[in-house]
Amino acid sequence: MTDTGGGYAWANLAAMFYDQVDKYGDKPMLWAKRDGTYRALSWGDVAARVTGLARGLQQLGVEPGDRVVLVSENRPAWLVADIAIMSIGAITVPAYTTNTEADHLHILEDSGAKGAIVSTKRLAGRLIPAAAKAAELRFVIAMDPPDGSAPENVDVLALDKILEMGRAAHTNIVELSRQWPMNDTACIIYTSGTGGAPNGVMLSHRALFHNCMGAVDALKEMNLGDEVFLSFLPLSHSYEHMAGQFFPICIGAEIYYAQGIETLAANMLEARPTIMTAVPRLYESLHQRISLGVKKAGGTKEKMFNAALELGRRKFEDTSSLGLIDRLKDRVLDKLVRDKVRGRFGGRLKALVSGGAPLNPELGMFFTALGLRILQGYGQTETAPLISVNRASSLKLHTVGPAVANTHVKIADDGEILASGDLVMTGYWRNDDATNATLIDGWVHTGDIGHFDDDGHLVITDRKKDIIVNSGGDNIAPQRVEGIICIEPEIAQAVVFGDKRPHLVALVVPDDAWLKEWAAGNGKSGGLNELAGNPELAKALIKALGPVMERINQNLSPIEKVRRIVLADEPFSIDNEQMTPTMKTRRHKIKEVYGNRVEALYR
Repeated sequence: MTDTGGGYAWANLAAMFYDQVDKYGDKPMLWAKRDGTYRALSWGDVAARVTGLARGLQQLGVEPGDRVVLVSENRPAWLVADIAIMSIGAITVPAYTTNTEADHLHILEDSGAKGAIVSTKRLAGRLIPAAAKAAELRFVIAMDPPDGSAPENVDVLALDKILEMGRAAHTNIVELSRQWPMNDTACIIYTSGTGGAPNGVMLSHRALFHNCMGAVDALKEMNLGDEVFLSFLPLSHSYEHMAGQFFPICIGAEIYYAQGIETLAANMLEARPTIMTAVPRLYESLHQRISLGVKKAGGTKEKMFNAALELGRRKFEDTSSLGLIDRLKDRVLDKLVRDKVRGRFGGRLKALVSGGAPLNPELGMFFTALGLRILQGYGQTETAPLISVNRASSLKLHTVGPAVANTHVKIADDGEILASGDLVMTGYWRNDDATNATLIDGWVHTGDIGHFDDDGHLVITDRKKDIIVNSGGDNIAPQRVEGIICIEPEIAQAVVFGDKRPHLVALVVPDDAWLKEWAAGNGKSGGLNELAGNPELAKALIKALGPVMERINQNLSPIEKVRRIVLADEPFSIDNEQMTPTMKTRRHKIKEVYGNRVEALYR
C-alpha cells in the first residue's frame, strides 16, 4: 500500500479561478481560432464572461444544487459555462458531442437537469428534440443560433441574450462563489462506458482539487512556470476536464483549443505546447505516421532514424552502455533526427502525458528514444480521475508510476486495484446499488487488475472483466496482446478473442496508408470496406499480413499467440459506436457486429 497526507488553498474550484484572475489579470488565458488565426482572451476577459453568464443563469431560476447539462466542443465558452454554473453552487453535467438524441435524453432525465447549454447548430439538432421530452428541463441556451423552431415546452435562448441579462443584474458572483463547501458536488460526469447505459459519477470540488494538487506534485521536477496546454480531448471526459482545464487554471497556464483531430498537427506548430495530454490511440497514430514516413523515405534518412532510436533506447536503459563514439553519434543524431521530431510537436514540449487506456511500453520507448518524454498515468472517472503517474526522474515505461500525493492504493486478494482518499467520487447519481458495489468502506474498486513493482510503481495487467480465460484455464490480458499487434505500422486497430477457446484469434483493421499502397501495388482501388468485402481480395490481404503476424507472434508467449485473423469492414470509430469518445474499443459492440465471423475462425 502507498500512503501520503491533504490541505487545499481555495474554498472551491470557482474560488480558485477568481483568485487566479486577480493574480494574472490581463495576461492571456484562452486561445481559440477566429478568422483562421489564434486569438487570446485574458483572464479578466474570461472572468467578465463567467460572471455575466452566472448572473444570467440565476435570472433563469438556476439555484444551488440544480443540474445544467453542457454540450459543446472544446472552446472558451465551455470553460466559461462550466465555471459560471459552479459559481452559483449549481452542478455541471458535461455530455459528449457524439451523443445521440437517445443518449441526451437519458442524461437529461437521469440527472433531472433544469437547463442545458449547447454550442453549434449541429449539436443543438440532437439536443433540443431530447430536451422537449425531458420532464424537468426548463431551458436550453444556444451559443450559436439553432436551426428550426423551438419546442413549445422548452425555452431556447441565445447565449448573448443571457449574457445581457447577466450584465443588468448586480449579484457579486465572486463573493457568492466563495461560500460553496468543498464537499459539494462540482460535476456529474456520465461514464462513456465500454458497455451498458452510463452512470453519472458525482465528483466534489475536493476530488478535483486533490487531482490538481497531485498533478502539481508529480510534475514539480519539470519546473512548472509559464506553461502552455493544447486541449483537444473532449472536455466532457474527466481526464481532460481535470488535466486540460482545472490543472492549467491551478498553475496559471495558457490553454489553446485545437480545432479538431484532423488539424492537430498544424495546431501543435501554432500553439507550441509545453505539456500535452492524450490517449494511447493518438500516440499509436503518430507512431504509425512517423514509421511509415521514415520507411517511405528509405536510404540514409531511414538508417539515421533507426540509429537514433537504437541509441536512444540504449541511453534510456543504461547511460553507461554508450561508449565515447556512441555518445558522439547520439549528439549528432539529436540534432539531425530528434530535433526535427520535437519540432513537429512545436519544439518546446516538457512532457507528453498518456492516460485513459494502457500505453504499450514499446510506444513509450519509441517516443522516449526520440527525445520526447512520455509520462503514463492511470485513473478513472470515479477517482476524478488521477490515481498514479510516472515521474520524470523515475520513469518506468511498463508502469503507470507511483500513486499521486495524498492517495492510498492497495491490491485486493484477487488482484483488483483499490483506491481511496479525497479523490474518490461521492457516488453514482441516483444509483445506490451501483455505488455500493463500487465504493466499499471508502475504497473505489477500479475493476482493473495490477500489482506494485519493487519500486512502488503500479503495473496494470488488464480490466478484470476483459480477461480472457482460454479452454486450458489460462488467463490472458487482451489489451497487452492488442497493444503488441498495433505497434506494427501495417495494423491500425485490433481486438482479440479466445474466451473458452483453445487459442486466440484477432479482428484487425489495416493501416489506411499501408492498405492504399498494397491496393495500388495489386492493381486495385477502394477502401477497406470494398477490399474486405471481396472474398478473394480479403484472402489476399490476410496473406499479405501473414509476415506481420509472424513478427507479432515472436513477441508473444505460446498462449498469447494469435493463430488466425479476420478483417473488419471499417475502422472502429465513435460514429459506428465501436469506440468510446475517449477512443477505447467497445468490445461488446464489436462482438455484436463481427461475432459470426470470429466464430468461423475456429471451424
